[in-house]
Amino acid sequence: MAPPNYARIERESLCDLLADLGPDQPTLCTGWQTKDLAAHLIVRERRPDAAAGIMLRPLAGHLARVQAAVAARPFDQLVDEVRRPPRWSPLSSIDALDRAANTLEFFIHQEDVRRAQPDWQPRALPRPLSQALWKAIPGLGRRAVRGFPASVLVVAAGYGQVQTGAGQQLWLTGDPGELVMFLSGRQAASRAEVTGPEELAARLREAKLGI
Repeated sequence: MAPPNYARIERESLCDLLADLGPDQPTLCTGWQTKDLAAHLIVRERRPDAAAGIMLRPLAGHLARVQAAVAARPFDQLVDEVRRPPRWSPLSSIDALDRAANTLEFFIHQEDVRRAQPDWQPRALPRPLSQALWKAIPGLGRRAVRGFPASVLVVAAGYGQVQTGAGQQLWLTGDPGELVMFLSGRQAASRAEVTGPEELAARLREAKLGI
């Protein structure tokens, strides 16, 4: 039997959280309130012409204008659009693609909202979700430490270990969810631990990681 589709579960949980908090709450995404994060998710799924600006710098201005216009709409409408992705999008309508494209996206962004609130605590994640997050670690780790002058051994007890990068050895340890947050550039909000040469470890904690 296939494990639950955590892309859908995380999407629903994020939408419930957004609806509870409202449009003007902080997130871990610099410069974004909750309405901006919702607008990002809508543009990503519904406006491929603008979403290309996420990766292509020449289109970043178009992306910013479209996203700002979306964020200005009524917040309950934004939450509803995030909750109900377009049927024409294969990334949300085909189960395997949904899992591959959206599990990490919605986990990270739910944590972006949760961890920006006072007195947040880590969630106890179901093991199938932690396993899905761990599967993303090799690719996420390669992108995160590309160009960083260290070899990083990423370790999650009970899940495995992944070596990435080159140079002096550092160790990054934690639960899969904490590792995902660290390697996606949310080091300050992650409870993963870095050990090794202290100057190099400190640099990794402050480095610009992620895409």
